[in-house]
Amino acid sequence: MNLDRLLAPRSVAVVGASPRVDTYGHQALDNLVAAQFDGPVFGVHPRETEVLGVRCYPTLSDLPEVPDAIVIATPAATVPDLIDEAGRLGVGGAVVIAAGFAEVEHGRDLQRQLRENALRHDLPVCGPNGNGLVSVVRRAPLWGDGYNIAPAGGIALVSQSGNVAVNAIGAARALHLHTVISCGNQAVLEASDYVIALAAQEGVRSIALYLEAEGDGARLAEGLAMCAEREIGVAVLKSGRSALGATAAAAHTGAVAGDATVLRALIEEAGGAWVDDPHELLETAKAMAHGRRKVGAGVAVITCSGGDAAISADEADRLGIPLPPLAEATRAALELIVPAAATIGNPLDYTAMIWGDVEGIANIVRATGSDPSLGQLLVYYDMPQKMGAAATYSWNSQLDGILLGGQDSDAPVIVASTLPDLLPEDLVDKCLQRGVPAVWGLTTGIKVADAMRRSFGDPDRLRSIGAIAGPAEPGDWLAEHEAKHLLTKAGVPVPRGGVASNANELAALVYEFDGPLALKLSHASLQHKSDIGALELGVIGTDDARAAFERLQSIDGHHGSPVLVEQMQAPGVELLIAARRDSVVPCLVVGLGGVWVEAVGDAAVLPLPADATRVETAIRSLRGASLLTGGRGRPAVDLAAVADLAVRVGQLLINEDLMLVELNPVFARPAGTEPAAVAVDAVIRRTA
Repeated sequence: MNLDRLLAPRSVAVVGASPRVDTYGHQALDNLVAAQFDGPVFGVHPRETEVLGVRCYPTLSDLPEVPDAIVIATPAATVPDLIDEAGRLGVGGAVVIAAGFAEVEHGRDLQRQLRENALRHDLPVCGPNGNGLVSVVRRAPLWGDGYNIAPAGGIALVSQSGNVAVNAIGAARALHLHTVISCGNQAVLEASDYVIALAAQEGVRSIALYLEAEGDGARLAEGLAMCAEREIGVAVLKSGRSALGATAAAAHTGAVAGDATVLRALIEEAGGAWVDDPHELLETAKAMAHGRRKVGAGVAVITCSGGDAAISADEADRLGIPLPPLAEATRAALELIVPAAATIGNPLDYTAMIWGDVEGIANIVRATGSDPSLGQLLVYYDMPQKMGAAATYSWNSQLDGILLGGQDSDAPVIVASTLPDLLPEDLVDKCLQRGVPAVWGLTTGIKVADAMRRSFGDPDRLRSIGAIAGPAEPGDWLAEHEAKHLLTKAGVPVPRGGVASNANELAALVYEFDGPLALKLSHASLQHKSDIGALELGVIGTDDARAAFERLQSIDGHHGSPVLVEQMQAPGVELLIAARRDSVVPCLVVGLGGVWVEAVGDAAVLPLPADATRVETAIRSLRGASLLTGGRGRPAVDLAAVADLAVRVGQLLINEDLMLVELNPVFARPAGTEPAAVAVDAVIRRTA
């Protein structure tokens, strides 16, 4: 669908325009009039001829021209037919404000009819059950709620919550919005459709997304690829992050790599920011729209307060955001310009002794920003309220010095207040006009600076992710011996073994394999064998093997089930390596494994496809990476072998069109061991 006429309309009609001030139709028409929309505006009402000075017509078909966009503010029961009429006339898009659709049981059929009519005419529809859509740059509020007219800018907001959008419009934080979209029920268009369309809109510099559902992963990947190509920043707030993934009840992977974790991996792959609340969402999008990025090792913090320096250092450490030590050349330059009482380091506390010295502050910013290890420079600045003229002059001079230095700093500068109410909107605007983002909050400033030091994603990589994404229904589970057979074909090392269905087959396998054996019931219904005691480890000799075999086959519900007989493996670091298809995009999961995998929860998630280099980098990012790289006197495991095994697992999921491949544990061992990585236990599920 082409959303151009909906997002940037040149003419608008409000269906349900009413003189009653307590109606959505009246509010929507009043918003258009107050915003001085630069184009024809029509009302549609069966009896009224004029509302708010706007000419009204009985039906859409009676309008003197076909509008680019319509706002439907009539009862839910009338909407499907209105969508059909709009589609037949060639309307460019519709906003449906009414509730009473799929959010309630009795409205599901109405939403189905609405969707069918819209798709039949290829008509983009925003909603239903949403606040609408505002093109701020076009002065076109297709909006059924209160609307504050404010200067337009480069931030687009797409929200699956109406209130997040309403609050953004009403906020006094110099957002300078380009477009605001309240998605509603997403009967026709979902968030990813808006991202794709907004990425092509002139003037969009960042997109803020509030998501309650991930939606179409393939289209979202395409939208993110377009944003990366155009260097449009993306910030995402996802609710429902505590829910387990769809496979958690049957396997460990969903518990350590739930749907929100996979979405986060995709967003960060695109160079986007994953945020924790609406405040951080809007502040990050603001910085992305106005600031410049520089890929660097870390962030430097500049403040006049020892307390702020200590708190920011603690927060950066808690968040895992690097504050690298300043280079010797940087320290030497600073020693010439900061007061003797200053603490030269990162954070840098220059003290209040030079407060209001424009050139002095500018020189500190320039000198610190020249450090080659830095991607962003975060400068704390607070403007107290209700000061006298002399103090106000001093505080304004301080900000002038920061902005002057920011113009010449190699590292881009971000200004942040320590408390939200200590940076008035007019000063935020002053910073933005000088090309310096200004955000509210000490911790928010650190997180925004971290987001701005990261590179945009690779569009080709994002499109390769989207190419294998798509809906899939879960199918049958495989018995473990069947899973091991698929793994062997894919080149994934597994223990030597075979399947015994009777005593003679068991005896042959015991004779064939040396050393202690593992015997496991192998049935498609068994994903967690230890829960019912469906395995025997360390079995030696024919007599022990026969006793173990008989016990396993006597377990309720498994009389006569085949038994997998394998050679026991020398121990190693236990890992979870898995691939899953049932999230927003297919992904690979690598983490510390064994029976404690869910309790530890130390896993890295990579959208598929993933190569060995990406996998090894992800492994090194684990909190427990020292267990693998030789920490605390342990021998290092063969990370190349582990990465190769993981890549093969991801390829197997894709090539065989599987829903889930989970290996837990994989034993990882030092280089020279044969094999250096081996899948001891395996769970595989097909797609339907």
